[in-house]
Amino acid sequence: MDSIYDDDMIDDTTYDDDDDDIETERDINGIEDKNCIILNQDYIRQLQEEDITEVSTLLSVSRASACILLLHNKWSVTAVNESWFADEEKVRMTVGLLKKSMMTDDHDSFPNSNKQSKTTCGICFDDYPQSKLYDAGCDHPFCSSCWEGYVSTSIHDGSGCLMLRCPEHKCGAAVDQDLVNTFVSQEEDKEKYSNHLFKSYVEDNRRIKWCPAPGCDNAVKYIGDFENYDVSCNCECGFCWNCTQEAHSPVDCDTVSNWILKNKDESENVNWILVNSKPCPKCKRPIQKNEGCNHMTCKCGFHFCWLCLSTTKDHYACNGFEVKYKSEVQDESEKRKQMAQKLLEKYTHYWERWATNEKSMGKAKEDLQVMKTVYIKRLTNNQCQLELELGFIIEAWKQIIECRRVLKWTYAYGYYLPEHEHTKRQFFEYLQGEAETGLERLHHCAEKDLEVHLKAEGPSHDFQEFRTKLVNLTVVTGKYFEKLVQALQGGLADVNSLGGTSRRAGSSKGSKAGYKDKGGRGKGITSKSNSTGLDLGVLGLWSCEYCTYTNEESETVCEMCNKQRGSWSCEHCTYVNDNSGNVCNMCSEQRAT
Repeated sequence: MDSIYDDDMIDDTTYDDDDDDIETERDINGIEDKNCIILNQDYIRQLQEEDITEVSTLLSVSRASACILLLHNKWSVTAVNESWFADEEKVRMTVGLLKKSMMTDDHDSFPNSNKQSKTTCGICFDDYPQSKLYDAGCDHPFCSSCWEGYVSTSIHDGSGCLMLRCPEHKCGAAVDQDLVNTFVSQEEDKEKYSNHLFKSYVEDNRRIKWCPAPGCDNAVKYIGDFENYDVSCNCECGFCWNCTQEAHSPVDCDTVSNWILKNKDESENVNWILVNSKPCPKCKRPIQKNEGCNHMTCKCGFHFCWLCLSTTKDHYACNGFEVKYKSEVQDESEKRKQMAQKLLEKYTHYWERWATNEKSMGKAKEDLQVMKTVYIKRLTNNQCQLELELGFIIEAWKQIIECRRVLKWTYAYGYYLPEHEHTKRQFFEYLQGEAETGLERLHHCAEKDLEVHLKAEGPSHDFQEFRTKLVNLTVVTGKYFEKLVQALQGGLADVNSLGGTSRRAGSSKGSKAGYKDKGGRGKGITSKSNSTGLDLGVLGLWSCEYCTYTNEESETVCEMCNKQRGSWSCEHCTYVNDNSGNVCNMCSEQRAT
């Protein structure tokens, strides 16, 4: 796994005149990404100053005028240069930059007039000597008091002060920062204007947005290809750059918006249906879920799944939604009632699993912080390990958090998946079930198996086996979820609909139902055909015993994990053995049959 770089480190980045040409590399939740760069406030100010200086120097205008030009072009240096050299006069008229100087150094706004003659201020209508009246280069004189009141009021009204024009009706002369600083006497107002100007560099820029995390002052500059909008800030806040909601791949922004709106709809609010506890299926005592994984243990000793309440013995996956209603109805009223009940239960099914994974993700984030601050130090003492050597535990928890996030949004994806696309839904639920099973295995290892070593009073003899198991589970689970996201973002477009869920994949000659990428390799499905009705042998595919990745029949090495075909993973320690024996070379346990 790639490690996350230090939070204080600034990425090595080359900036060109065109914002689109920025290239950088970042690690997001342990996964290498190249679609964003994190900017702190000092760096933003530096970039803003560089842009202002470049425009001012190239166009031979003042820095205040350069700010006006950049504000009207959303801080794009390229756009300013192109429009200016195409038609300077048109640009000046559009932004309000008149060729006449705004003010002379001795505040002489009317050098050719009699300074002792009096002129009326256009706002207060008092008479002043012309030497005491000032304009914005447009010959509309106002006194200093009126200028200060006009500018100060605009500053307090918000960022509109950056586009301030002459107070004269229908006059388009721009009021730039030099004039603002001249007439505003309060330092607080000057600072507010500067802050508005600074924030505009982010808020008006089409590729920069503030990190939405509370208390974070960083901005994120998007340099991707507008396909994957998930970005991550140095504060570890992951969000969608397009809609600023939390990161939500593999679903798009419209699906997220619809799902959030649906959850807020009181008519389908199921908070009153789902309580915080569930009865034990055996003894019926109420049980509250207080840890991350879904494996529950009652005081009576019964082990069951929190989601479906079935025993964990031989439990595989419970992610699929099954309709439990008979097709026969007596009348229209009964039919509508039955349909409403069906829709409510469908929503409840997906919402509960969505909410459960969100809660588990939040708990995993809390556990990660405890791991960093408390448990790692404890392990360095009782396991005689360097803190650096225990980084694999941190990486595992980061992977759990990312996978919980992805799994959570797959339930929103499943809710909006069309009912008539039976085969696509069948494949989706299978891929989702495999992901859920793999994540539960990783979460259980990082949560439950680690407890043994945390409670040990000295070095554990099997700590290295635990390390190997956790590292393997982290890598395999991460790769599987990465492929899952790719498949769902592609809309499972290559799945061939066979017309119904009851038909087997091989029942139609020449048809291969399954998600296949452009290279023809299947992704994320395994040979366990009993839960989905899929027969990989008929499809000319084989599933890796180690990582469950589906390969073409002609392949002898798994494309995902590079393990030989026929290799098997020990259920005790996850060590991958070749097919030459039935005893694990790591822990000497017999191969499960």
